[in-house]
Amino acid sequence: MKETKKEKLISEREVEHVAWLAKLELSKEDKKLFTKQFNEILSYFKKIDEAKIKDVQPTYHVIDLENVIRTDEKTPPLSVNEALQNAPKKERGYIKAPKIV
Repeated sequence: MKETKKEKLISEREVEHVAWLAKLELSKEDKKLFTKQFNEILSYFKKIDEAKIKDVQPTYHVIDLENVIRTDEKTPPLSVNEALQNAPKKERGYIKAPKIV
């Protein structure tokens, strides 16, 4: 059986450009390796493109999700002392923060 030559989807020059954008220095071997790996990855996308999805509805989640929301309940507000009990510094009923200029 003859091996069919794989279609090149990305060239070594494009790999060099991507490396330049990422500020990476690649050896000749790395450029060849990354070119091969990128082309293998992109060929998988071509296989996905072949899927027959004409009658498939788009899904946003794999499983049906439903928000579980509790109803709001009216409660009395905290007193000033309760609200400030965990504040590290307090002054005259307020939280004291460092001065920022």
